[in-house]
Amino acid sequence: MAETTKIARNSGVAVWRQITDEIRREIKHGHFKRGEKLPPEMTLAARFGVNRHTVRSAIAALTQEGVLRAEQGRGTFIANAKRLTYPISKRTRMSTSLAEQITQQERVILAHRIEKPSAEVAHALQLNDENVQVHHFETLSIADGQPVSMSDSWFDQQRFPQFDEFYKASGSVTQALKQSGVADYFRKSTLISAQHANGQDLLHLKLTPGAIVLTAQSLNVDTNGVPVEYSATRFAADRMEFSIESMSLNDD
Repeated sequence: MAETTKIARNSGVAVWRQITDEIRREIKHGHFKRGEKLPPEMTLAARFGVNRHTVRSAIAALTQEGVLRAEQGRGTFIANAKRLTYPISKRTRMSTSLAEQITQQERVILAHRIEKPSAEVAHALQLNDENVQVHHFETLSIADGQPVSMSDSWFDQQRFPQFDEFYKASGSVTQALKQSGVADYFRKSTLISAQHANGQDLLHLKLTPGAIVLTAQSLNVDTNGVPVEYSATRFAADRMEFSIESMSLNDD
């Protein structure tokens, strides 16, 4: 770890948040090892040129987000939890992708509405009828007790009138689509971006203000290339990483 690190004051980014970002960066690059004890608050305060209260705020944020763990009477340690890898390919299925990396996973349906789609959703699902409606699901994915992502997903309500019943019963998009007559589907596109966590992310993903989430806007299509699902999934950046595989609808 560097002996001193300059903090950009009056930059618009809180000093404690800059410290959390630097600690994250050093964990990622191996300067801090998983399971290693974090230096004392006084040492960190001297390094960053701040008071202990500021360092304590940074440590508290990283502990809440699962990057660090505090042990009573022993100190603060780099959490042993590693980032989960989410492969994005022709047959992307989150539950299957995570199955070999964790021991327990859960998908919680936070909300379901039947609504008029936004222009973005209507365009993605190729819905041209102005009277069309969509199923809109908000879900939370949990891996080994840790929330890792939140999703908004949309499905054509006219094509899949009972989709909500099937999905709530099975907890699986794949199973609900099969019961709706879609035997198989494929990932057509994924657009990935980074942004600050919003209020819902902070609440459900247990993040702190200023935390970064990775957003994947995805379109799944059936075997005829017709859209069946459009989704926007927000991943806690410290808990997930993406592996992009070559994709083609013509692959065997």
